[in-house]
Amino acid sequence: MNTATETPAAPDLQYGDYLRLDAVLSAQHPLSPDPNELLFIVQHQTSELWMKLLLHELRQAMQCIDADDLPPAFKMLSRVSRIFEQLVHAWDVLATMTPSEYSAIRPYLARSSGFQSWQYRSIEFLLGNKNAAMLQPHAQRAPQLAQLQADLAAPSLYDRALRLLARRGFALPPQTIERDFSQPHAASEAVEAAWLAVYRDPRAHWELYQLGEELIDLEDAFRLWRFRHVTTVERVIGHKTGTGGTSGVGYLRRRLDVVLFPELWSLRTHL
Repeated sequence: MNTATETPAAPDLQYGDYLRLDAVLSAQHPLSPDPNELLFIVQHQTSELWMKLLLHELRQAMQCIDADDLPPAFKMLSRVSRIFEQLVHAWDVLATMTPSEYSAIRPYLARSSGFQSWQYRSIEFLLGNKNAAMLQPHAQRAPQLAQLQADLAAPSLYDRALRLLARRGFALPPQTIERDFSQPHAASEAVEAAWLAVYRDPRAHWELYQLGEELIDLEDAFRLWRFRHVTTVERVIGHKTGTGGTSGVGYLRRRLDVVLFPELWSLRTHL
């Protein structure tokens, strides 16, 4: 029987073998002769790795909220916020690529685009930015499409937080906590009133109060990541059309207006 104190099956396991570094470090295959393409590839590959960890932590946190086990959820949500900060700094590195350097590699990208990142789309869906039209770019990849369809239909992080409010005795209308979860949450006066009660007496509702602040931290970090994305793209390509066919900077700027947890922001005006 396995126990935590048993000797690992491979006591001579080496660092590079444990991390599968041969596979990781051989996964960069520039298509152009320009040396700056390696920066572009590494930045996006490492961002996808951070997003993999982010999704792992976010899904675990959602399960903990469903189980009314909030202390572990707080740690996981805090980690998600720190991962967003790491992703922000990744844009700082990519921003060292000049427009002329990017222009040298852009023809080799064809129609590939970060817009096609299924992990990013999962993050958006889990955080509540639901839009069924965003499934279309992934229609040809069955496993990823199935995961995205499940994420679209499932309650988001915020939906689960609102269900928790209801379980803790706050009166929320049924259409707030039992609805078509493939649609984004619509701001509700009843939800704001519930959060206001939490924030007006944090000692009586400490876990809910801390959850609200963890969600605000998370959205704050997510907004910064989106904003840094916009400024980096504008710096490198200006207002050209994106490689995936979007309007580029214009499309990204519109994403900045999305509010994930509206009542947690609006209540501050009324405290």
